[in-house]
Amino acid sequence: MPSRHRSFRCSVPWLVLLLQALLLLRSLLGFPRVSDTYSSFSSSYPVFQDVTHMVIFGFGFFLMVLRRYGFSSTGFNFLLVVLGVQCSVLAEDLLVFLKGEQNEVGMESLTKAVMSTTAVVISTGAVLGKANPVQLIVMTLVELIFFYVSRCINGTFLEVPDYLTMMHVYLFGAYFGLALASRFPEPPPGLDKNRSTPKSELFSVLGTVFVWVFWPSFNSILADSKEKAVLNTYLALAVSAVAAFMLSALTSKDGKFRMAHIRSAVLAGGVAVSYSAQGIHHPWIAMILGLLASVITILGAHCVQRCLNPALKLQDTSGVHFTFGLPAVLGAVATVVLRVVEDGIETRWNELSSLGYTAFFNIGAFCQTISTALITGLITGLILNIKLLKAVHVSKYFDDQFYWEFPHLSVGF
Repeated sequence: MPSRHRSFRCSVPWLVLLLQALLLLRSLLGFPRVSDTYSSFSSSYPVFQDVTHMVIFGFGFFLMVLRRYGFSSTGFNFLLVVLGVQCSVLAEDLLVFLKGEQNEVGMESLTKAVMSTTAVVISTGAVLGKANPVQLIVMTLVELIFFYVSRCINGTFLEVPDYLTMMHVYLFGAYFGLALASRFPEPPPGLDKNRSTPKSELFSVLGTVFVWVFWPSFNSILADSKEKAVLNTYLALAVSAVAAFMLSALTSKDGKFRMAHIRSAVLAGGVAVSYSAQGIHHPWIAMILGLLASVITILGAHCVQRCLNPALKLQDTSGVHFTFGLPAVLGAVATVVLRVVEDGIETRWNELSSLGYTAFFNIGAFCQTISTALITGLITGLILNIKLLKAVHVSKYFDDQFYWEFPHLSVGF
């Protein structure tokens, strides 16, 4: 144990210092200047604060589901977010530079950077307790780069609006994390540190509530029609929350609520409606999406955990597949259907070739996002398991003691 602690001391701080030095060096060598032309700063900053609270505080506590991994869940989440935001700004600057354009760091670019790190946070949930800090930092850098590449492909070749390319963050983060988790060894059957306790579940629900409250801000901050996006997101979240309690009682053996169901399903509506939040003209559509999202989350949890995960030897620690992945797929399909129906009504179904063109490009964008996430996630998983990155032994999974000091170790732990 002590030797392994020294090895992390010789790697994590120096890796973080190296990355921060490179970011500072890029700034000294001509990083785009800070923009002061963002006209609606006073109205946009409160929403930006909501998104930051959601990503750092909400997701940080949302991941505190394991009984002996609370320090790491919140601490590593904060480290990855603040490091990832800087890397995201730099990645966007690099892409703009390659296009031969001049970029300025303003509220919009900073907002996109914070939102992009949500993909990293979601992926972290799939390998929660398995990856060490060095692996998580490398994963953050690689995933953000590939997510920006995926966004560029969707925006440049498939003509997807910039707002929608950013909303692919749930889809990309979930399936990147699943592919990544498949490359980590399974914990031994007798290891019980990957279970929760009432206290850890309570903290996780606290994070879930914060994510739920701030989700309308996340879905609307880049939207053109912000009021419509907020309204539709809130209605979808409300219906999914009500459905979560109903379905949890109906599907449990003793008719009681299960906290695991509530944590996952109350957020499903916000994921499913994220793609079409600003384009839904009738609130009942958003409410139906929230209901369906909650249904596939709870039913998917049963099917995926009992059938798919054992067959693929995949352990999705925080259930990101049925919390974010499946609702995102539902939202993607709903977006294509709504877009085709809306365009068909406008053209009176006379231009079927145009409708097919629209559907083809929308479906292509979603398939490209999932494919890129799965392929790059598998590649990243192989990279993270090389000896240089000091993979944690399976007996040390889900344990804070491997990374944090515990002066009170002998009392109450």
